[in-house]
Amino acid sequence: MELTIREDVVRRTAKRCKDQGIIVPTFAQQKDPRKIPAAILAELKGIGLWDIHPRNLFRVTWKNDPATGGFHGVNFLEIPRELSGVKARIFGLVGKYFPTGAHKVGASFGCLVPRLVTGAFDPTRQKAVWPSTGNYCRGGAYVGKLLGCDSVAILPAEMSRERFEWLHKIGAEVIATPGCESNVKEIYDKCWELKATRKDQIVVFNQFEEFGNPTWHYEVTAAAIEEVLRDQLGSGDRLFGYVSSTGSAGTIGAGERLKELYPAVKVAAAEALQCPTLLRNGFGGHRIEGIGDKHVPWIHNVRNTDFVVAVDDADPMALIRLFNEPAGRAYLAKQGVPAATVDRLDLLGISGVANMLAAIKLAKWNELDEHDAVFTIFTDSMELYQSRLEEARTKDGPYSEARAELDLRLHLQGVKPDSMTELDHWGRAAVHNLKYYTWIEQQQRELAELNAQWYQHKTYWPEHWKMAAKYDELIEKFNQLVARS
Repeated sequence: MELTIREDVVRRTAKRCKDQGIIVPTFAQQKDPRKIPAAILAELKGIGLWDIHPRNLFRVTWKNDPATGGFHGVNFLEIPRELSGVKARIFGLVGKYFPTGAHKVGASFGCLVPRLVTGAFDPTRQKAVWPSTGNYCRGGAYVGKLLGCDSVAILPAEMSRERFEWLHKIGAEVIATPGCESNVKEIYDKCWELKATRKDQIVVFNQFEEFGNPTWHYEVTAAAIEEVLRDQLGSGDRLFGYVSSTGSAGTIGAGERLKELYPAVKVAAAEALQCPTLLRNGFGGHRIEGIGDKHVPWIHNVRNTDFVVAVDDADPMALIRLFNEPAGRAYLAKQGVPAATVDRLDLLGISGVANMLAAIKLAKWNELDEHDAVFTIFTDSMELYQSRLEEARTKDGPYSEARAELDLRLHLQGVKPDSMTELDHWGRAAVHNLKYYTWIEQQQRELAELNAQWYQHKTYWPEHWKMAAKYDELIEKFNQLVARS
């Protein structure tokens, strides 16, 4: 993004932050909470994880300790072999313990704060618009609220009831667009309408093209993964793969840093089989909430994507009952799944289960063994999808041990390494070229930049990922201005 400082706007924003007691954390503090000042750590002990309080900006991290209000090691869960059915070790970062219960607050922070501290966004006169298929607009509305910003949340009408209820409760302006998770163009169309009708009153933070989104994951998420691997892997073990649903292509951006740390690592992009855009240039609707489809995000570096893995949405929708119904948990315990794992399976929301399945498919395709590790992201928890469980109970009736056995054998351990592909050079080019139809024809991006993403990839992408240190300099100067205001 352009880093030209608009001094007049920055002064107004700083005065507003001073009046509301706002201090903006740095990316470095979110990556390593030990760098947070002691006075702020003391304040946090009296503030709830989801409270509307500006100090919760410091809790946009993978290291929240919900028991104490402080911080500890990285929140992660390992899926044991008794459950996964594969020899490889499957790990996932846990997003439940972010404010709002989902990791998307990191992406929204990464998109909003650079524009806030440079004056590219004026919270005293403008609203922040958050186009999303669910958690991003929730994260944006939350982070915006902590930063004294009014928000407009745009999301498909068929998203879960909990999302709409929470957005209304926090005071966001909510716009429901037609369709489900895969109807991203309708969200874009609404953004263009708002730009035309409310031109100077809004700034659109489009997660699908804002580089602050993958920058946050490159800096913070990848560091959390590295820390877990350093603690968990033994000599002779290796990180084979990193799996992330593409969605906005923010979280998969952590793979950029992982490839620097572990040059042999394979990055796999997961998507719904019912909308196989990357796999087959396909389209359709699906039930894996939070994954945007039918296009390739502008910020997705396809050059660094090695696999595409499609997950049948019937599998995660079956497994959320297996993982959360008493009969399902009891059956898993009888099958030898450790109690400590069974008790924590609600940490996986629908897209988290889908990511786990994609990781298992990657392990099966590559015949990985006990010395291989695959890492993925459990973006949110079932706390945000209780209405989906209620719908399943109404539709299918009580959950039984017989159904649990079927779901484990068919929808988890019986998942086959099909509907996936390993990309070669021309396979990557075919995916990259899909960007043209969304971003050049529809969204008015420049063809020269699209070509630079492909042909100058060795310089283009690092220039966009490695911005956290510069942002931190601007944040620190902004906080100093706030203190003087």
